[in-house]
Amino acid sequence: MKNIFTLFFLLSGIFTSFSQILPKTEIEIEIEKERNEILDELLQEDTELDELIASLSSYQLLYVSVNYNNDTYFSGRDIGVDQYNLRPQITYLNSSGIFASLYGIYYSELQPNWDVTTATLGYSKSFGKTKTYKYYGFYSKYFYTNNSDNLFSNVLNAGLSVRNKKNSIGTQLTASYLFGNEQSFQIASTSYVNLQILKTRKSTLTFKPQLYIVAAKQTIELAQSYTHMGQVFTSYSTNDVFNLINTQLNIPLHFNTNSFDFELGYNINFPNAIGDETNLKNTGFFNFSLGYLIDL
Repeated sequence: MKNIFTLFFLLSGIFTSFSQILPKTEIEIEIEKERNEILDELLQEDTELDELIASLSSYQLLYVSVNYNNDTYFSGRDIGVDQYNLRPQITYLNSSGIFASLYGIYYSELQPNWDVTTATLGYSKSFGKTKTYKYYGFYSKYFYTNNSDNLFSNVLNAGLSVRNKKNSIGTQLTASYLFGNEQSFQIASTSYVNLQILKTRKSTLTFKPQLYIVAAKQTIELAQSYTHMGQVFTSYSTNDVFNLINTQLNIPLHFNTNSFDFELGYNINFPNAIGDETNLKNTGFFNFSLGYLIDL
């Protein structure tokens, strides 16, 4: 999987005399984005979950869901493969603030189709007079189907989220340290507006647009060709840079009835060119998710 993605960037700059080649960290960063989306569901709860938690002094919750994307882009970039992806997940949360999550990612055209399974364990706690602030920390472990040439297999995360009392607006900032065969770090933010369209005794329909921004450290390889005494030589060097990777706008409709959650949304990527990348186009895709909340 990562070989296909790396080849895309190698081909984009191979014919230049001075080329900057992106490393194979983009796929790990994309996995981090998937993980952040899952944590958004935990750390920025919908009104119904807030009400349930507020009514209980002690609780244990299990959330089972599956998310479908009709197209696949890595950090907003098109690798030339037309494919959908599925992300099943199961998440546990209790009143002490401990949470755990297990999920995998399936790609319809890449081999192997089941790319990675991620296990997460963490802790979060609300604070402040109105409990609208929350801090959290968690550890994630990646289990790749193909174990060859994976740069990162672990990540430590810490973050802070804040929202207003009605949960109609909020933001979340997460810093991540990735390590394994290589080391890197990233910063991601998610900001949202939560607008309630319809509410009955058992059901709600909400519109919750979100803006996701991710920046990360990248190791850029520089290849410079020059001619000396009629012969062509190439020298290589590397440079670590911290740069914006991608900005994504998610425009979803979210329907909740009893313990079921449904979401239909459209996503627009605004990838930021790094190195010698040129003519990056905005990309878009639809997503649909189904979830079920279980009070243990």
